[in-house]
Amino acid sequence: MSNRSDEMQLARKGRTVGVVIAVTMLVWMGAQWVGSQMDWPVRFVFLFDLAAIAALFWALVVTMQIWRARRDNRG
Repeated sequence: MSNRSDEMQLARKGRTVGVVIAVTMLVWMGAQWVGSQMDWPVRFVFLFDLAAIAALFWALVVTMQIWRARRDNRG
C-alpha cells in the first residue's frame, strides 16, 4: 500500500515539475517580448533570466530526486 502512495507522490511531483517548466518558459518568453517592446533596461530583463534559471534549476533538482526515488524503489 505504501508503494502505491509513494508512486502517487512521485507522479504529483512530476506533474509539478512539468507545470513549473512550462510556466517558466512562457513567462520568460513573455518577459523577453514585453521587455523588447517597452525598451526595458537590460538589467531589468536580466532579472527574468535569473528567475528562469532558478526555476529550471529547481525543476532539475526535483527531477533528479524523482529519478533516484524510483531507482531506489526498484532495487
